[in-house]
Amino acid sequence: MPQIAAFHDVRFPTAIALGSTGGPERRTEIVTLGSGREQRNQRWSRSRRRYNAGYGVKTLDDLSEIIAFFEARRGRLHGFRFRDPLDNKSCAPGSSIQPVDQLIGTGDGTNAAFQLVKHYGSGDDAYSREIAKPVEDSVSVVVEGMIKVEGLDYVIDHATGIVTFLPGREPQPGDQVYAGFEFDVPVRFDADEIAVNLKTFLAGDIASIPIVEIFP
Repeated sequence: MPQIAAFHDVRFPTAIALGSTGGPERRTEIVTLGSGREQRNQRWSRSRRRYNAGYGVKTLDDLSEIIAFFEARRGRLHGFRFRDPLDNKSCAPGSSIQPVDQLIGTGDGTNAAFQLVKHYGSGDDAYSREIAKPVEDSVSVVVEGMIKVEGLDYVIDHATGIVTFLPGREPQPGDQVYAGFEFDVPVRFDADEIAVNLKTFLAGDIASIPIVEIFP
């Protein structure tokens, strides 16, 4: 029986992810006119992360661990969590997470649900990225300077990144809601095979292990 794609709430081996390469990708269509001028159109409304985890595989034990992880995900079929070695928290890589790192919304007295987001840049040109896979026990929330308590004031869905305030705890009109957090990237393998020549691997040749971000 064919399997249906699912998301496995497990993380790609962190030690191997630390050696990976990759980052955000965008899709821009560029048309050069007869005058030499360009017309540029954005094809994607948001960026998509791509990685090659092969650079993090250093030993045969690493390779064996990845093959086991690949088989358990059935190749490209099932998604999983990936810790981006450069971009995995609400603040800069060298800073400590603070509850006021990211503005995630403004209250209206009725709305109880706020999506975790991370902002890149500032002003009108800033890009807001939805964060769907926060790390458990890493999220802290502040409303109008007051730290809120998980379970008493709000709950966090670690599968979607949505912060939901409990009845009677909804932010009031004009209240700014901030959050600090760690997060993983939801991804899948971008190939249905891991091809390794053991002779060249032992000589230092890197196996290609492509991984691509997926969206809920």
